[in-house]
Amino acid sequence: MPAVTLLTKPGCHLCDDARPIVERVVAEHPGVTLQERSILDDDALREEYAEDIPVVLVDGRVHSNWHVDADRLHRALEKAEARA
Repeated sequence: MPAVTLLTKPGCHLCDDARPIVERVVAEHPGVTLQERSILDDDALREEYAEDIPVVLVDGRVHSNWHVDADRLHRALEKAEARA
Protein backbone atom coordinates (compact mmCIF):
# COMPACT_ATOMS: atom_id res chain seq x y z
CA MET A 1 0.00 0.00 0.00
CA PRO A 2 1.09 3.58 -0.53
CA ALA A 3 3.11 5.38 2.13
CA VAL A 4 3.25 9.07 2.97
CA THR A 5 6.16 10.54 4.88
CA LEU A 6 5.97 14.05 6.32
CA LEU A 7 9.40 15.55 6.91
CA THR A 8 9.38 18.25 9.57
CA LYS A 9 11.39 19.75 12.40
CA PRO A 10 10.41 21.18 15.77
CA GLY A 11 9.38 24.83 15.76
CA CYS A 12 8.50 24.89 12.06
CA HIS A 13 5.24 26.83 11.65
CA LEU A 14 4.75 25.62 8.08
CA CYS A 15 5.07 22.06 9.37
CA ASP A 16 2.41 22.80 11.96
CA ASP A 17 0.15 24.08 9.15
CA ALA A 18 0.83 21.08 6.88
CA ARG A 19 0.41 18.32 9.49
CA PRO A 20 -3.41 18.47 9.88
CA ILE A 21 -3.90 18.66 6.11
CA VAL A 22 -1.75 15.60 5.52
CA GLU A 23 -3.38 13.71 8.40
CA ARG A 24 -6.87 14.50 7.11
CA VAL A 25 -6.12 13.43 3.53
CA VAL A 26 -4.35 10.24 4.62
CA ALA A 27 -7.31 9.40 6.90
CA GLU A 28 -9.51 9.43 3.78
CA HIS A 29 -7.33 6.63 2.34
CA PRO A 30 -7.44 3.79 4.90
CA GLY A 31 -4.76 1.70 3.22
CA VAL A 32 -2.21 4.52 3.16
CA THR A 33 0.36 4.71 5.94
CA LEU A 34 1.68 7.96 7.39
CA GLN A 35 5.01 8.50 9.07
CA GLU A 36 6.35 11.81 10.35
CA ARG A 37 10.11 12.23 10.60
CA SER A 38 12.15 15.11 11.91
CA ILE A 39 15.02 16.08 9.64
CA LEU A 40 17.00 16.80 12.81
CA ASP A 41 17.15 13.05 13.50
CA ASP A 42 18.90 12.22 10.23
CA ASP A 43 21.96 14.03 8.87
CA ALA A 44 21.19 13.10 5.26
CA LEU A 45 17.60 14.38 5.51
CA ARG A 46 18.75 17.58 7.21
CA GLU A 47 21.31 18.22 4.49
CA GLU A 48 18.90 17.51 1.63
CA TYR A 49 15.73 19.19 2.93
CA ALA A 50 16.82 21.85 5.45
CA GLU A 51 15.40 24.72 3.38
CA ASP A 52 12.38 22.87 1.99
CA ILE A 53 10.37 21.64 4.98
CA PRO A 54 7.77 20.58 5.37
CA VAL A 55 8.25 17.98 2.67
CA VAL A 56 5.62 15.40 1.79
CA LEU A 57 6.89 12.19 0.22
CA VAL A 58 4.54 9.75 -1.47
CA ASP A 59 6.13 6.35 -1.78
CA GLY A 60 9.54 7.93 -1.21
CA ARG A 61 9.21 10.60 -3.89
CA VAL A 62 8.84 14.30 -3.19
CA HIS A 63 5.23 15.31 -3.67
CA SER A 64 5.32 18.81 -2.19
CA ASN A 65 7.25 21.15 0.02
CA TRP A 66 6.48 24.29 2.04
CA HIS A 67 2.70 24.10 1.53
CA VAL A 68 0.35 21.15 1.05
CA ASP A 69 -2.57 21.27 -1.36
CA ALA A 70 -5.12 18.78 -0.03
CA ASP A 71 -6.75 18.14 -3.42
CA ARG A 72 -3.41 17.53 -5.11
CA LEU A 73 -2.32 15.12 -2.35
CA HIS A 74 -5.66 13.32 -2.56
CA ARG A 75 -5.22 12.81 -6.32
CA ALA A 76 -1.65 11.58 -5.82
CA LEU A 77 -2.82 9.03 -3.26
CA GLU A 78 -5.59 7.82 -5.56
CA LYS A 79 -2.97 7.24 -8.28
CA ALA A 80 -0.64 5.50 -5.84
CA GLU A 81 -3.48 3.25 -4.65
CA ALA A 82 -4.31 2.34 -8.25
CA ARG A 83 -0.69 1.29 -8.82
CA ALA A 84 -0.54 -0.79 -5.61
